[in-house]
This record gives sequence, C-alpha cells and structure tokens, in this order.
Amino acid sequence: MNVVIYARYSSHNQTEQSIEGQLRVCKEYAARKGYTIINEYIDRALTGTNAKRPQFLKMIEDSKNKIFEGVLVYQFDRFARNRLDSLLYKKELRENGVRVFSAREEITDDASGILFESFIDGASEYFSKELSQKVVRGQRENAMKCKSNGGNIPLGYKISQEKKYIIDEEKAIIVKKIFSMYLDDYTMKDIIDYLNKMGYTTSLGRPFNKCSIRRILTNDKYIGVYRYNDIVIENGIPPIIDKETFNKVKEKMNINKKAPAREKARVEYLLTTKLFCGTCKEMMTGTSGTSKTQRTYYYYKCNKAKTKQCDRKSVPKEYIEDLVVREARNILTDKNIEKIANSIMKKAEEMENDNNIKILEKQLNKKNIEKKNLIDSLKVCEIDSVRKSIFEEINIIELEYKEIEKEINIIKNEMTYIDKKQIKFFLKSIREGSIEDIKYKRLLINVLIDRVYLYDNNIIIVFSTNETSKKTLKVPTIEELESSFLDACALPNKNQSLKWLIFCLEK
Repeated sequence: MNVVIYARYSSHNQTEQSIEGQLRVCKEYAARKGYTIINEYIDRALTGTNAKRPQFLKMIEDSKNKIFEGVLVYQFDRFARNRLDSLLYKKELRENGVRVFSAREEITDDASGILFESFIDGASEYFSKELSQKVVRGQRENAMKCKSNGGNIPLGYKISQEKKYIIDEEKAIIVKKIFSMYLDDYTMKDIIDYLNKMGYTTSLGRPFNKCSIRRILTNDKYIGVYRYNDIVIENGIPPIIDKETFNKVKEKMNINKKAPAREKARVEYLLTTKLFCGTCKEMMTGTSGTSKTQRTYYYYKCNKAKTKQCDRKSVPKEYIEDLVVREARNILTDKNIEKIANSIMKKAEEMENDNNIKILEKQLNKKNIEKKNLIDSLKVCEIDSVRKSIFEEINIIELEYKEIEKEINIIKNEMTYIDKKQIKFFLKSIREGSIEDIKYKRLLINVLIDRVYLYDNNIIIVFSTNETSKKTLKVPTIEELESSFLDACALPNKNQSLKWLIFCLEK
C-alpha cells in the first residue's frame, strides 16, 4: 500500500525535534506494516484546531490523484483536533479511496476500535482545555511584556528574537498606502486593484480583498495598541500610523457604512456526512428553500434527488436533528456509560502497552548495557589507544541516551492521559446538557452517531457504540409542514414536533 506521512507541531510547546520524532515513528510503523511511503507533508508551528494548514490542504488536494491509499500520522490529533474538520476531511479522503492511520493509536475495525476513534475525535477538544489553561498562563506572562504569542503577524510588522513586535519597513509602506488611499476617497475596489496589480500580498501571502483591507483599516495595533484577550496596553507596539490618521479613517468608515442590513444567520447542518438516503444510500446534505408563505425552510435533501435520480423527499433540518439528538441522549444510561467507558479504557490500555515509549525505554536499557560493558572493558584494558577509543564510544552512547530521553519526554508531553472517571464524567456531561444548546447537540452527534439512514416510514440510527436502533415514524415533508402550519407560517416548535413521532424500538 502506498501511503504518505502527515506531521505537524504547534508553536507553544514543541520544536523541530517533534517533527523528527513523528517521522521516525511513522516510518518504523510503515516498515512493520509493509507500507511504501511516497511523500511527506509537514506543517510547522500550526495548531491542529486550524484547518488552514498549507501542507495539510495540499495533501487533501493530492489525494484526488489517487496515487496513495493511506495517510499516516503520529497520532490522530496531528490530523485535526477539531471534530468537524476531522469528519469532513476524513470523509473527503475516504471518497478518494484514502484511509487515515495512526502510528501510535492503531485502531482496529471492530466495534471497540470504531468507538475508541469516535471518542478520541470527539473528546480531544474537551480534554485539551487542561493543556490550554497551562499554555494561557505562559501566554499571559508574554502579553504583560507585550510579546507575541504566535498566530498571524499583522502586515507591516515582524517579530524580533525577543518575541517583540518591530516594524518591517518594507511592508509598512503598504499599510501607510492603504490608509492614505482610503482618506483620498479611493474606493475599496480601487485600493484592492492597485495593491494586487503592484504584486503586494497580505501578511498570509494572499491577494488583497475587501475583508483584508477592512481588517487593516480597523486594526489598532497600527497605532501601537497591544491586545491579548482582556489585556490591553497602549503604546505596547511601535506605531505605523498616527492616531489622527487612524481616527479620521474610522470616522470615514462609519459615515460610509450603509444602513445595517439584516444579517443572514449562518445555518449549521449538524448531520452533515452522517445522514444518508435509505433508498439509494446517497448522502443527504443541507439546503434551504422559500415556501408559498415566503417562509425560509432549512432541510436535508438526498444528493441524487437534487438531480432527479431518486424520489426521496426532503426532511426538515430541525425535526431530524432533534430526533437524532434525543435518541443519542437516550442511550446514555448509567449502564451504557459504564459499558462505553470500559470499552474505551480497554482500547486505551491496549495502545498503552504497545506505545512507542516502551520501545524507546528498551533502547535506553540497551544503551545502559552497552555502556556498562564498555566500562568493564575499560577496567581491564591497559593500551592507551584502545582506552581512548572506549572513552569515545562511551561518550557517543551517552549522547544517544540523552537523545532517546529527550524523545520520550516529547512523547509524554504530547500524550493525552485519560482515566475511567474522566470518560464517565465526559459522557454524563453530554447526557445532561441542554437540548437547546447548539454546541451540546453538535457534541452529542459527533461523539455518538456514526450513520443515520432515512426511509419513507422509518429511520435507522447506527451509533458509534455499535448499537443500532430502528424507529418507525412518519417523517413530515416540507409540503406537509407548509399545509399543517400555514396559519403559523413556521416550522413546528419542539412540542409540536413531538406529536409527529411514533416511537417503536426494534432491537
């Protein structure tokens, strides 16, 4: 099997050695499995919660060429810490015939393996908060000294060796030009066209657009204000723009701002990649439409039905999401939580017993034995030239020993330790959340739901716990909702929605 390696490290607590260690472990894993590594994609100093990673996105794009069948990562949080990103990109890779493998978290295709991967993906952000708290403490210390805490550096600045903001004179000219042109009554389009024609780029190396221009014109870093969360320090950064110019631009932007239009709410379809048509097994994706009463409806539609290749009716978004969320919460009984926690712990222990630390510890023991043998040889040797060679060998072994110790410490720092109490607490917390909370609904679906199949008169839910429930119900169509609730001109509320359900659990 042809595979590629994806590796990354985040800037706050890792170094290039992290990359080297990840690559070494991945290569050892590939050798054991008989995989052929054809490429490596490496993102440096980029967090896993940010999907805008250049090498990561290049890897996803290259997967369309179907020249590799697997992506090998050191551990799954190197791929993505954000559950939605993980789901979407794994889905895209699967569609291109590519699977994701972890060198340190080898997950089987059995029920416990599926459950463990679901838990790791879903709980990664939850448990990473502990790490975040430690990181934030250090970042607040940096902030009090007006030092950079990483992230995107505004155009016109660069970071010194002391992590202080200093002016990049060459790029600062672009910033000054933008402010000057705006005050001289050039339109946004004029400014953008000029900058892009001159070959100038944003701090991320991209062409300018309206958003990037607005960010620059409203960024008070350019008048010397340092900000980090609730920490605000005047004159904490060397200014590029004087306050008078900045305030004139601000005033002009307020005048030019059109009357605030009603912003369109961003609609999140929680069952994306999980809801499938029972008839053709094609994925159902979110869309919207306007009814006779000019009411906007949000619903899921079979992808083949969109091209008239399937006669599956659309299903209301809120209706199907609430149904799935309630069913997911229903399986989190105390008995099932105990069962799930035991399954996850068993899989974690299997991985713990086979992790790379034990391999490295064996190498340490081997180095100790080699060193002891050399010292024993040294005691009985009387030839100066030989004794010198032995001393050199001992020094080399000591250096190798320190490198292995360093690698063990890197791995331990990256490991997420979980125990049964944490797992049970996590599962109970998502059982007791509010059904009205979008974050809660998202978490419940992402952790517990594997697939949902929608038929005319029933729905099959496949949980990550390998349990399947089949519900017999009459799923209302958009047309039926429009007819039944014409007077209200709205989708049914939650109490009304429940009247549509006829629950009949078939095990």
